[in-house]
Amino acid sequence: MDWKPEGQTSVAPYLIVSDAAAQAEFLKAVFGAEVLEAHRHEGGGIRHMTLRLDDGTVMIGQAPDGPEAHVHVWVADPAAAHRTALAAGAEDIQPPRDTAEGDSRAGVRVGGITWWMSRHRG
Repeated sequence: MDWKPEGQTSVAPYLIVSDAAAQAEFLKAVFGAEVLEAHRHEGGGIRHMTLRLDDGTVMIGQAPDGPEAHVHVWVADPAAAHRTALAAGAEDIQPPRDTAEGDSRAGVRVGGITWWMSRHRG
């Protein structure tokens, strides 16, 4: 397909954050994200970055006072991802628990982004 970059999904959240480098390090530490591309300002700061998380992609831009956002990620072990996120400096929003929707879910916040980590119990 010549209308999108090779290996990228058709839909990707685009998060505007105050510290793109810190958010990228968090995504790598907790979800094993891989940087697909990074464009920097002349001063070296990150202007735009695309990361792969499993079979999806997330784009990150940097701007002071970026808006708060929520992102949901399916993971094999929400409790383990939650522990890793807390160790990486995230704030606890919701400890791991089973939900009425049939999922196991945990939530953390880092850099203005709330990350929900779930496993479907089906």
